[in-house]
Amino acid sequence: MKKIIYDIGSNNGDDIPYYLLKSDLVVAVEANPDLCKLIEERFKKEIEQEKLIVENCVVTNDSSLKEVSFYIHKTNHVLSRFPKPLKTENYNEIKLSSKNILEIIKNHGDPYYIKIDIEHSDYLILKEILINKIIPPYISCESHSIEIFTTLLSFGNYKSFKLVDGANVPKRYHNHEISTNTGKQNYSFPIHSAGPFGNDISGPWMTANNFFRLLGLAGLGWRDIHATNIDEPDSTYIIKPQVNISVNY
Repeated sequence: MKKIIYDIGSNNGDDIPYYLLKSDLVVAVEANPDLCKLIEERFKKEIEQEKLIVENCVVTNDSSLKEVSFYIHKTNHVLSRFPKPLKTENYNEIKLSSKNILEIIKNHGDPYYIKIDIEHSDYLILKEILINKIIPPYISCESHSIEIFTTLLSFGNYKSFKLVDGANVPKRYHNHEISTNTGKQNYSFPIHSAGPFGNDISGPWMTANNFFRLLGLAGLGWRDIHATNIDEPDSTYIIKPQVNISVNY
């Protein structure tokens, strides 16, 4: 089976080198046209080899939308967003084509792993995927809302979970051993990258109950919830409170 990774919210493409090592095809979805041009320049060879496809669009859960307003932050591109911000003075508004997430997946194939990281739309895209019975073996989503976790449970029936702290990725996963299509190797994740997924993440998979305890200790925010339906959780592993939970879980 072809391994396809969907990078929903690719930003400047810093996650793509890792995903290329783990897949047969990476589908990078990014709304910001300038960042898409950067990705196309960085990975020209991989695009020509048909290992990478770049989708320059606003990803939505509404098939009726063909063109939408997108708001690019003037000083920090990671804050760019599709929903209109309350204060628009720090944003430039542009018109972009939009695609429903289901259309994108239908065009490219069943996902092996989906990473969802799009400002203020993560929950809507996650729910759209799962309620339409697209249940990838591995999936992750930023945890700004507890609804992310409950949606993975209720609509995805996922039972195994891990957490990746975005702020600690370059430190914790520096020179870190990962599995690739050609074997194991050491890899260092850059700052602001999403970090590893699946069994490349340190520590055992956790049950839903134990993971909920971890969320209570670590809190929501710049942390990605990872879920799988092919790896069993370790029911004996219970997180213990630490002085610095983000470093030690």
